[in-house]
Amino acid sequence: MKVEQIYTGCLAQGAYYIESKGEAVVIDPLREVQPYIDKAEKDNAKIKYVFETHFHADFVSGHIDLAKKTGAKIVFGPTTAKTGFEMYVAEDGEIFSVGDIKIKVIHTPGHTMESSCFLLIDENGKETSLFTGDTLFIGDVGRPDLAQHVISELTEEKLAGHLCDSLQNKILPLDDELIVYPAHGAGSACGKNMSKETSDTLGNQKKTNYALRPGLTREVFIGEVLHGLMPPPGYFPKNVLMNIQGYESIDTVMERGQKALSPREFELVANETHALVVDTRSSKDFAKAFIPNSINLGIDGSFAVWVGTLIPDIKQEILVVADKGREEEIITRFARVGYDFTIGYLDGGIEAWIADGKETDHIPNITAHEFAEIEAKNPEINILDVRKKSEFDSEHIIGAENAPLDYVNESMKMVNPSKKYYVHCAGGYRSMSFVSILKSRGYDNLINVDGGFKEIKESGKFKLTDYVCPSTML
Repeated sequence: MKVEQIYTGCLAQGAYYIESKGEAVVIDPLREVQPYIDKAEKDNAKIKYVFETHFHADFVSGHIDLAKKTGAKIVFGPTTAKTGFEMYVAEDGEIFSVGDIKIKVIHTPGHTMESSCFLLIDENGKETSLFTGDTLFIGDVGRPDLAQHVISELTEEKLAGHLCDSLQNKILPLDDELIVYPAHGAGSACGKNMSKETSDTLGNQKKTNYALRPGLTREVFIGEVLHGLMPPPGYFPKNVLMNIQGYESIDTVMERGQKALSPREFELVANETHALVVDTRSSKDFAKAFIPNSINLGIDGSFAVWVGTLIPDIKQEILVVADKGREEEIITRFARVGYDFTIGYLDGGIEAWIADGKETDHIPNITAHEFAEIEAKNPEINILDVRKKSEFDSEHIIGAENAPLDYVNESMKMVNPSKKYYVHCAGGYRSMSFVSILKSRGYDNLINVDGGFKEIKESGKFKLTDYVCPSTML
């Protein structure tokens, strides 16, 4: 028997490949399915099932393409949803054979109503692992407010009550030695404050996870699990619908996006369409020179999450500026969260654009020490902290205003176009995105503080609020 966790950092997402005696299953696959097919071919195995723990909100699953390419059967737990593809709806407690092992479905509604966990039983009949999806994370549980954005009669209180019952009646009675394999880790917006660890024993979670502690009443659980929730990213309901209704093949999406455009062609397409130009280079490189009105979403960060948060229309046409050789990766990562309409990329990157004599723009980018010198001379300067509210509340520069990137359309209302602002986040990624978005809308007086709050704090030159441990990372 082989159990492999396939963890994707930019989505904080865990998919799983399990193989036994020439048969394999994949749990919660990502959109690009070839790696799973390659694993099965290497093992001389046939993928028999694609198990889905629920209809995912934060990424587009690869269940449809994987089933089409391998003949595997798509399996969900109990649900009445009408899907745009063929699937098998399992019963609570139903057992599936895969080689010499068995996988048992445990229906655990709460995060969503169809949420289910999968219990792995080895060749000797021993229960060894529990694949918990978004029901149980390491140190946390799935937020119970997402399904209400798709099914209006579901309230977060009702879902939280279901989640409490699922944990108490279905999860807690299981053996302490089970290895818990969740669908997400720290950085995902599907939970409030997840651990960076991506697996643990159930016994340790019973000791350390607030939601599993002994004597926890339903009323207290509901209050605690709902505390600190912020509105989910706008793309979540759209990803859910894609996962239910179906989507274009990843092959079609990749073919459409991988069109190399010369600077002249790129400019022509940008002018003749409503395409958004997304520059995926580092914030430092972007600041020096970029195509006017483009926005910066660096690929080396939580790229997919910020794409989904900041681009409201999932069908938005997108033109890509990238470091050479990373174009395919970027188009794939757009597609992971359902942004399937990349329509080309700048061949040769920004260097080709400059060599062709095209116009560029830039953004002032200063260090924390330069920022300190400016602030020392003029303590009344305008400072925007674009981190999440939870980060800001935990610790910030005294006198700074919180304008979270997550809600940029609301945050920009705080900005007076005629005044100068110094903008920072935690490390420089989000602040450059914020400044670039506002610059594309005509705000020209924003200066980015590179290195963010980390270097601001390390400089020791700013008056900060007292540190308060955050209760949520949303």
